[in-house]
Amino acid sequence: MKNDNTSLSPGFLPGDSTDAGRRIVEAATVEEAAEHLRDARFDTAHDEMRRYASDAIIAGNAPHATDALTAIDAVMAIAPDADNPDIADKRTAIKQVLTALHLSQNRHAEAMQTAADALNMLAANPKRRDEAFLSMLAALLHDVALLHSARGEYRQAEREVEKSMKILERLARTEPDRYASALVMAQASVTQVMHSRLKQANLLAHTQAAVETYMALVAAKAPDATDRLVDSLAEEGRTLARMDKHRQAVQYYTRALKYLVGIEPEMTLRQLTLSIDLGESLLYIKGQREKGVHLLNTMLHKATRLGADEEHRRIVEVLLNANTRRLDILGLWHKLFPR
Repeated sequence: MKNDNTSLSPGFLPGDSTDAGRRIVEAATVEEAAEHLRDARFDTAHDEMRRYASDAIIAGNAPHATDALTAIDAVMAIAPDADNPDIADKRTAIKQVLTALHLSQNRHAEAMQTAADALNMLAANPKRRDEAFLSMLAALLHDVALLHSARGEYRQAEREVEKSMKILERLARTEPDRYASALVMAQASVTQVMHSRLKQANLLAHTQAAVETYMALVAAKAPDATDRLVDSLAEEGRTLARMDKHRQAVQYYTRALKYLVGIEPEMTLRQLTLSIDLGESLLYIKGQREKGVHLLNTMLHKATRLGADEEHRRIVEVLLNANTRRLDILGLWHKLFPR
């Protein structure tokens, strides 16, 4: 499956400049594009590379962008000022962007190689803690976490996404306009990457306060990031519900709905579906049944107003099941075969 949750996802980008990446597209030669990136400020050059690659993925031109950035890196590597720290940072940024490009194309071996190249470049100055260093490291760790998860190497992936989020949380404190959406996107990746539900819950709880601080800003500036987080939390809630872990599912549904209302203030089909999920899980929690019935009855009227016939039928079915006393198979088993 193609990975569309990399650091090149639109929700991960600052999104301030609509022209970012145009100079690379419009360059007549690879040498001209390399010269432009060499002369630009680091953050400008990094944004242009990322936007260029992101637009290419969306347009289905990821292989072309991969070849172009690889060629630009080769030109910069043999330039007279190739040892300049600023040029070294820009080459590291190219490797970081190439990692995400490879990952978006399911080219895992190539992604691992460019990630290793970038990390080796960063390791040349391990005591650095400036913004350029941290931003590249956070993006790399985010993508490598996705890569390790895709390869079934979950323990490594968990450590990497946790470290990425800590770095992004630090960056967002000083520059929320630039990094808050990346923090939200990284949190959306937690449910995808972390297979230990205890670690997942602990990390989400630890970062919840930070994410809550920036949600209004992110909803306004980068709704894609909020959108992805809502989907991630909702899907995890459904997974937990299928496992009969309804109390935990309710926590995920509640957060997903809270964030969804931030980008969709009016009732939508998506809100309706998520509210039905929440109401159904509440029915299975001791002391929460009446709350679930009330919510589902409220959603019945919302479904009628929205003309959502399928959702209306689902609510009726859930309520009918709730009012029909089900056989407690496990309880009967213990009566027949006491411990």
